[in-house]
Amino acid sequence: MNILVWHVHGSWTTSIVQGRHTYLLPTGPSGGGRQGRDWPASAMEIPAGGLADASIDLVLAQSPEHVDVADQLGLPVIYVEHNTPKGDIPYTRHPMADRDDVWLVHVTHFNNLMWDSGNAPTTVIEHGIPDPGQRYSGEMERVAVVTNEPVRRGRITGTDLYPVFAAHAPIDVFGMGLAGLLDVTCIGDLRSESLFDEMCRRRVYLHLTRWTSLGLSLIEAMHLGMPVLALATTEASRAVPPDAGIVSADLDELIDGLRLLMAEPETARQMGKRAREHALAHYGLARFLREWDELLMEVST
Repeated sequence: MNILVWHVHGSWTTSIVQGRHTYLLPTGPSGGGRQGRDWPASAMEIPAGGLADASIDLVLAQSPEHVDVADQLGLPVIYVEHNTPKGDIPYTRHPMADRDDVWLVHVTHFNNLMWDSGNAPTTVIEHGIPDPGQRYSGEMERVAVVTNEPVRRGRITGTDLYPVFAAHAPIDVFGMGLAGLLDVTCIGDLRSESLFDEMCRRRVYLHLTRWTSLGLSLIEAMHLGMPVLALATTEASRAVPPDAGIVSADLDELIDGLRLLMAEPETARQMGKRAREHALAHYGLARFLREWDELLMEVST
């Protein structure tokens, strides 16, 4: 199939373009194409102005504007909802809730539960990522956090909690928009391979986001073999089993866990091993692509 998809979320797009189809990525004002990513040749850039003349079988939309494009082209459309609802939760109605001709895919079961999806045919396809490999060493008695724009997003990304944990172990933050952060060391935005190498040198991965679908960096950390400390919010309790880390809404419990993992590197290593096993079993690329293929075939026929 020839599938039109916009490069909106880099990590998710990296996974979807590993499939067996041709993926057309618009360039121009409405899309950034590949943006220099090392993706398969089947992920092809296409000028946004040339969509009407292109051979397209199906549209993977990630915003109402993308659905408008699909409607103009007269093509079947699947809407991928990456985000938790905003506004009057749990009464937030999805933009596609009144469309019974648009398949709505949530990336977590929590999202599916919290959005009012109305009459839209709805399913859940959980994240899956290419395996970066077991890399964890944990040699540095430091904490890794991966997040984008934590200053702007504030309490959403748990930025206010950094000093609480930094009082017990040094925190290194990776990502974009870090200027102005206090009490932590800002590493910045690294390319994937460098990011993975640097993350797994830290003893533990810390996930402080209060309101997110499920940060793919958390799943990446588990694939790398890192033990996880995470707030018990949104999908985290499903993603991280008890033997792979510590998930709690009690900050004291998480701080006790941080102290334990800093003091006992072998315990951290064992937790990280189980985190990797769980991630491979539940968030692997093969399962992700298989489920997407099944839905693509259903919608296109």
